[in-house]
Amino acid sequence: MKHPFSHQLHAYWTERRGQRPAPERADIDPGAIRRILGDSFVLSREAEGHRFRVAGTRLCALFGRELGGKPYSSIWDADSAARICDVVAIVADEGLGLVAGACAKTCEDLDTSFEVLLLPLTHRGRMGARMLGLLVPLTRPFWLGMWPAKPLRLGAIKFIAPDADPLHAAGLRAPHRALTVIEGGRP
Repeated sequence: MKHPFSHQLHAYWTERRGQRPAPERADIDPGAIRRILGDSFVLSREAEGHRFRVAGTRLCALFGRELGGKPYSSIWDADSAARICDVVAIVADEGLGLVAGACAKTCEDLDTSFEVLLLPLTHRGRMGARMLGLLVPLTRPFWLGMWPAKPLRLGAIKFIAPDADPLHAAGLRAPHRALTVIEGGRP
């Protein structure tokens, strides 16, 4: 994890989780993470895929539209959408966290790198029924709010085991053979 907001959200999630695999959705207090709410979102697992239950104001401004109720895959480019659906399912099913890199461009061909953090929640006793996420630019783009971003392109992906220290690679793993984590490269 590179961004301080990612560290803050992960630390809060870990504290709320305690000894459980994931915290209950009701355990998350928006007031406790108010500084990062604009870049945060909650996903809901639906029969047809994962949808935004809520999305922060900076996240909606990034894409120039309200994201609540929209499919999570709708903010990703065609090449990344299938991969992101697969890795979100792993987060939900396996109870693992996810940190990934992403890149977005505007119609003016300006680009910005982002960090994505996705953490599982339990909802009414079901693991992965909800997920808490963060999409934060590594440097705040000057164009945010002026031009909407084109769909994101997914970069490197790392899974975070629930009891792992997110700063050490030893706690990172890819749980399925279909995904390979390659160290290095662009975030």
